[in-house]
Amino acid sequence: MRFRSGGSFAAGLLVAAAVLWSFATTDVELSRLMSAGPRIADFLGRMFPPDPSVMQEIMTGSAETLRIAILGSLGAVILSIPLGIVASETMVSPALYRAVRTLLAVIRAIPLILVAMLMVGAVGLGPLPGIIAVAFHATGMLAKFYAEAIDGVSRAPIAALESAGAGPLVRLRHAIWPQMAPVVARDTIFRFELNLRESLILGIVGAGGIGFYIQTYVRSFQYDKAASVTIAVVVMVIAIEIVNAALRRRFA
Repeated sequence: MRFRSGGSFAAGLLVAAAVLWSFATTDVELSRLMSAGPRIADFLGRMFPPDPSVMQEIMTGSAETLRIAILGSLGAVILSIPLGIVASETMVSPALYRAVRTLLAVIRAIPLILVAMLMVGAVGLGPLPGIIAVAFHATGMLAKFYAEAIDGVSRAPIAALESAGAGPLVRLRHAIWPQMAPVVARDTIFRFELNLRESLILGIVGAGGIGFYIQTYVRSFQYDKAASVTIAVVVMVIAIEIVNAALRRRFA
């Protein structure tokens, strides 16, 4: 009990020290924030009223963003299934699953925007680099989720099949998959939602989607048009959240 209390106290001190260090070493001046108020008000004033004449661009960009998220998520699922299996300590040797998990950690550590920029340079502008970037980046997280879902199932059915001489794929199909299917569905839906949110900004680096129009209008000082696109993005995100919440309840 005393050990736990001491550990909690030490953790609290560490967090407090980190916060104080951050404030002390960061150039944070409240006066600068207060003086920024008129400039922020001027910027927001230029955004209203929103310009409805860009509705066609909004529809085109939104549809492209949705396609990037769908195809990128599909690619991530296809890649994550085998990677998730070989990243599971239940299915493979320790040396193999540790190596694969290290690879997945490296993939997750690479920023999505950097991957998108590399893909734009490699295959050109448009939705294709966005699809590749989303698929690559999402695989690092989704394969880890799948591996953890495999490792989190009950061992009794696996041991029963093992004692009967069943191989790894048979154990996966009949003992592991029925238990992990709801978790896989939940994690895949969550990752799709995240992919769609990330796809909204890929257009900033030329990887397609509605973000391209936000960048274009802001850089050309057409803030009223940028406001219309921003409102469309907000509506899209809210709609995605509602749909995904319903799907998560369905698979819970």
